[in-house]
Amino acid sequence: MKDFSTEISYKTSRSSGAGGQNVNKVETAVTAIWNVMESQFFSFDEKLRISEKLKNRINSEGLLQMTSSDSRTQLQNKKIVTEKMLELVEKSLFVPKKRLATKPSKGHIQKRIDNKKKLSEKKENRKFRF
Repeated sequence: MKDFSTEISYKTSRSSGAGGQNVNKVETAVTAIWNVMESQFFSFDEKLRISEKLKNRINSEGLLQMTSSDSRTQLQNKKIVTEKMLELVEKSLFVPKKRLATKPSKGHIQKRIDNKKKLSEKKENRKFRF
C-alpha cells in the first residue's frame, strides 16, 4: 500500500448536527483533498485506473475529496479521513483476475442427467393408473 498522505491537503469546517457549544464554535470536520493526476506516487496507468474507478467521487478539477466529522476532535477526524482515502485508493487499484471459461466435465454432465432421470421416474410413479 502506497502512502501518499504527504500529497493530501486538508480543510477544516464546522461539523453539523447535535453537539451544542462544541459544534457551534470549533471547526472539527476535516475535508481531505487530493489531486489524482498530479500525484508523484503513482504511474500514469494507475492514475487512470483510480480516475475511472472513483469518477463519482472526483470533481471536474480532478480532485478527490472526502469529509469526516465522526469524532469530536479535529486531529482524530484528520486521521480517519486520511485512512479512508488511502483505503479507497488502494481498493480502486485492485485488478481482479480474468475468469477462464471452462466446460463441465463429462462425469458431471452424466451425473446431472442421471439425477434428472431418477427425479422423473419418482414423479412418474406417483401418477395413478387405471
